[in-house]
Amino acid sequence: MKRIYAYILYIAACSALFGCAKESVIMYGSDGKEIPMVFQNFPDIPFPDNSYMNLEDSKTMGNGESWIGSICYSATFNAGRVFDFYVAEMPKKGWVEIAVVRAHISQMTYVKDGRAVQILIQMKGDDSALVTITAVPNQATVKLLSN
Repeated sequence: MKRIYAYILYIAACSALFGCAKESVIMYGSDGKEIPMVFQNFPDIPFPDNSYMNLEDSKTMGNGESWIGSICYSATFNAGRVFDFYVAEMPKKGWVEIAVVRAHISQMTYVKDGRAVQILIQMKGDDSALVTITAVPNQATVKLLSN
């Protein structure tokens, strides 16, 4: 009888511990595709499919729609396609285009809700690009959008 009681206590304790474990939440983009876990901390920025974050070169603080810092990642598309992706997708996330320069290293600047984002896109190969996205606070955004 003591064994059965001990076994029941063991099962109850394990159930309580595993029940408290936090399940990872799966997030989906506007296209219905699953967003990789590493990019889920940045819901206000779109990322092309099959992108791979360079954690060593990425430095950010905060999360949600108030993070600041730099995200570096590799995309499995050429730089031109990545540029076109951001031109199409950033407005869908509420970003307002300020300036874009399509060149060997393309530069794009967007503003939204007191923040500015600069996107640098560099060709890494025929079918890949290196992308750096830097977000900073920007009080000029509030003045610009209110005019």
